[in-house]
Amino acid sequence: MSEFSKRVSVMANEVKNLKVLTESLVSPDIISFAGGAPAKEAYPFKIIGDIAKEVFQPDARGFGSVVYGTTMGVVALREAVRDILLKPRGLDVDIDNIMITAGGIQPINMLCQLFIDPGDTILVETPTFVHTSMIYKMFQANLVPCEMDDDGLVIADVEAKIKKYHPKMIYTVPTFQNPTGVTLAQERRKQLAELGSRYDIIILEDDPYREIRYSGEELIPIKAFDQTGNTIFAGSFSKIFSPGSRLGFMVASDEFMDKLCNIKLGTDTCTNTMTQTIAGEFFKQGHYPQHLENLKNLYRSRRDAMVKALDAYFPEGTKHTYPDGGYYVWVELPKELDTGKLAPEVAEKLNVCYGDGSIFFSEGNPEGAGSNCMRMNFSGQPEQVITENLEKLGNFFKEKLEQGGTSC
Repeated sequence: MSEFSKRVSVMANEVKNLKVLTESLVSPDIISFAGGAPAKEAYPFKIIGDIAKEVFQPDARGFGSVVYGTTMGVVALREAVRDILLKPRGLDVDIDNIMITAGGIQPINMLCQLFIDPGDTILVETPTFVHTSMIYKMFQANLVPCEMDDDGLVIADVEAKIKKYHPKMIYTVPTFQNPTGVTLAQERRKQLAELGSRYDIIILEDDPYREIRYSGEELIPIKAFDQTGNTIFAGSFSKIFSPGSRLGFMVASDEFMDKLCNIKLGTDTCTNTMTQTIAGEFFKQGHYPQHLENLKNLYRSRRDAMVKALDAYFPEGTKHTYPDGGYYVWVELPKELDTGKLAPEVAEKLNVCYGDGSIFFSEGNPEGAGSNCMRMNFSGQPEQVITENLEKLGNFFKEKLEQGGTSC
């Protein structure tokens, strides 16, 4: 039998963790707080159906949606990114600097193809998005974790790690971070962009949740402070339109975009033109503002229900974030509880699952980091389901503590 590449073995643990999260989304017998999918009520089914009927006709527009498209993406959708998603948020860019990608994860992969050689160092948040750990390991990069607090990345620690490890890239989810829900403060965004320019490091600003804000003030993207082109902005339509559409985008300088276009051409030629056309019409016809408002109202009450239930039912000493947007609350339980070890019992006895906190900590963290933590998703469950099942989960953890914790 032929030997597998080394990258397959080094990413095995991350693949296992991701399978646990994704399988929880489709299991009918489990109440899942582990995944990160939109609520079933959040999909604009009728609007998408009506647009599809309009588009898929034997005319120029219909024909244009079923043939190969341009590598950069459908113009109407790129215009929507520029005019609706970026400019009102403080980022004014040219359409030629916007590429439509196959989901929000493809930019991460493509940027590794462009910049990362085996042995290169990437600075990541602690904790960080588990999917990126898998991709970075696939490219045989060394991950170095950086400190976070309630205002996001600690810039002094980032600069210290830059001087010590000489990284090629810094990866951040600055707004309603996955997995913690924490948002990078405005001044730190400016400082991070300056670090990228000063030390000639790529800043990958991965911002798929920024549109879904329930409270607090809008913050300007890191990319808006970039004076040298070192910051690359990536976004996604998965949370604001449909994950099944597999649409994302990235914004980069002329120099980078020229090379990224070549990589895209050699990877999959172009992103799905059918879903691009439908999404472009969705924005062009003016459906997005009301749809976004519906999303915010739906998820805001679910966030509030989760936070209220955590405060009411979880053991004394439990800490959690209170995100201004996004999908996740990060929960820190008393040290005696190991969420990874308890997860199978929780699933068996309560039919509930959550995101085991330890899987979001990359190598380089202390052993056992995140073992008493959970990533809790609130977007996928109604308020009553959240309240009832967090009460059960909280009582379960309290009983475990009374019995001596995980080791009992």
